[in-house]
Amino acid sequence: MPRTPSPGRAYPHQQHCRPRQARAFLQTDLRRLDLVISSKLFEPLAVGSLRLSNRIVIAPMCQYSASEGRMTDWHLIHLGQLAMSGAALLTIEATAVLPAGRISCGDVGLWDDATEAAMDTVLQGVRRWSAMPIAIQLAHAGRKASTDLPWHGGAQILPDHANGWQTVAPSALPFKDSDHPPIALDRTGMEQVRDAFAKAARRSARLGIDAIQIHAAHGYLLHQFLSPLSNQRDDEYGGALENRMRFPLEVFDAVRAAFPAKRPVSVRLSGTDWVPGGWDIEQTVIFSRALEARGCSTVHVSSGGLHPAQTIAVGPGYQVPLARAVKQRIGIPVVAVGMITDFDHAEAIVATGDADLIAIARGILYDPRWPWHAAAHLGASVVAPPQYLRSQPRQFPSLLQRGGGTALS
Repeated sequence: MPRTPSPGRAYPHQQHCRPRQARAFLQTDLRRLDLVISSKLFEPLAVGSLRLSNRIVIAPMCQYSASEGRMTDWHLIHLGQLAMSGAALLTIEATAVLPAGRISCGDVGLWDDATEAAMDTVLQGVRRWSAMPIAIQLAHAGRKASTDLPWHGGAQILPDHANGWQTVAPSALPFKDSDHPPIALDRTGMEQVRDAFAKAARRSARLGIDAIQIHAAHGYLLHQFLSPLSNQRDDEYGGALENRMRFPLEVFDAVRAAFPAKRPVSVRLSGTDWVPGGWDIEQTVIFSRALEARGCSTVHVSSGGLHPAQTIAVGPGYQVPLARAVKQRIGIPVVAVGMITDFDHAEAIVATGDADLIAIARGILYDPRWPWHAAAHLGASVVAPPQYLRSQPRQFPSLLQRGGGTALS
């Protein structure tokens, strides 16, 4: 008498009868089961006193929607939706420490009581409904300031225009040959910039900001001091690498001293200018070590933005090798960024030790629930507001976890 197969089992000669879709589903399910056990992207991480629930951070993204440096309702909408995303940390866009440090007239600032009050209103609205930690990126655009809004072309605006002003830089070298030249900062001007960073850090502390990121990337002022392509000074702030690092390190020290010791201060760097003879990864490593020695909590490695002659082979994760090079030679956490949109790719970056965290920007504008979808794919869970718990997908019954610290918690 022939044997009867047990439920769900098929004899070898019957395997070809299994639908192709079922085989694919089984393989996907097995991969997901494996990632439940080994996923690193959703492991928590402590950075100083700041505890991050996973390794996904939202990078700062300029919105060009402020009024005289003051945040508006747009920022409440923009930051509010990102605060519901399930990421571990939300970073406020590049925030100018001086009016002349704005990229455009629409940039957010934190240089007086009015800009602080406007930011406080937005932060109160976000925090009322989300417990996600919030960082801020403090910045000065240097010679890349005084530009039009991106959707109006983004060209430089001349100093005599209503929305323009005179730019400053380490040396009187314009970003583009056609640009109005910046004024080279003297020592008094440098001290004003340094002190403005420190004052903005103190305002950030009053606002309850959880962490500060100093912007020393993308061709803005502190990057301009670092790169020999933009810094051609002949004093103690130009020439040798030690000299070119001096002012950015002075700014870091001032911010670190002004911000509560238990709250992290990080730096965003361009790992390379992508131009021969410019800033490169070896100099980035040396600078990162100097920052680590001064109490820097993390280094966020991006690239480019300093010179129009840059040549970049852009593709998924194209900046990850830069983060890896830094990660291998310093002891503090490193953040990788740049076209990291695939869930398995993000997992691999953290799991292989290329970086400790990944940052997403444009990808989360396109998909504000990217961390939800990554967690579903990797078999993890994320914190969600109670108002959204009813959206829990049937196939992912443990995906959404109610978090504390909200108005209805």
